[in-house]
Amino acid sequence: MATEIRVPTLGESVSEATIGKWFKKPGDAVKADEPLVELETDKVTLEVNAPAAGVLGEIVAKEGETVGVSALLGTIAAGDGKAAAPAKDEKKAETAVAQAAGKAGAETSAEAQKKAGEVAGATPVKPATKAADSGPAVSRLAAESGVDPANVNASGKDGRVTKGDMLAAIATGPAVAAAAPAAPVQVRAPSAPDDASREERVKMTKLRQTIARRLKEAQTNAAMLTTFNEVDMTNVMALRNQYKDVFEKKHGVKLGFMGFFVKACVQALKEIPAVNAEIDGTDIVYKNYYHIGVAVGTDKGLVVPVVRDADELSIAGVEKKIGEFGKKARD
Repeated sequence: MATEIRVPTLGESVSEATIGKWFKKPGDAVKADEPLVELETDKVTLEVNAPAAGVLGEIVAKEGETVGVSALLGTIAAGDGKAAAPAKDEKKAETAVAQAAGKAGAETSAEAQKKAGEVAGATPVKPATKAADSGPAVSRLAAESGVDPANVNASGKDGRVTKGDMLAAIATGPAVAAAAPAAPVQVRAPSAPDDASREERVKMTKLRQTIARRLKEAQTNAAMLTTFNEVDMTNVMALRNQYKDVFEKKHGVKLGFMGFFVKACVQALKEIPAVNAEIDGTDIVYKNYYHIGVAVGTDKGLVVPVVRDADELSIAGVEKKIGEFGKKARD
């Protein structure tokens, strides 16, 4: 008789969850209490363990589907997984021969490795991690930080990388982002790039959607508090005083502080991409461009023109843009 895998109680006021990732496939042998599937709710991410040992049968709830409490996720049949794919007698014989040859080869390889270890000395080998079975939370962190889960020390069951492992790896060292393939070169007249083509959409988890909704409600219903941090501008002021005359003579524009402020903002946005993003429905839209609004005071009020692609401008270019915007706003 098959054992049913059902959604456990998810906690107070939580009635549904989204299937994040199945760790096993139909026909795979499973052990009792072994993690089978990851569920995401608007409060937590949790794993559902196998209620019994056997063979994973049918998967009823697929990845990405929303299920309620006590809903059927799948079944576990009795067995050890060897009969998951029936074979003919000839196939069994071939398999037995292959297994015997593999065992002999493994023994020979083990002896060779032992001798090599005696010659080269005992060197600890890092166990392989199951990066591919580590769940959506790990995948999202890997995509955002550039840290390869395969290079992370895994502390999860059966060598799986957990979310905590990824956070620790990100905190202990700089992420190395994978090099993006070069875009094909198109011969055409220069034009402003389309912002939409430089945006990246990432689906939010249930938990993150709830956080975003609650924060928006707080922003609408509660009084906001503005905080200020002091910044030591000594070096910037000294630099400006030293080069302002030379700067104005060379570029035809005065060297103010806004050029430094804009470039500092661009650098901060590059280091923390989440600040340069917005929420659209259930997606987070990361903007891989840097448009900085600069407030300009006029007789008619305060206007905020936007310096587009500020990362591609020099300090002189930023100062020129701000000067042009200020003149237009006042005129």
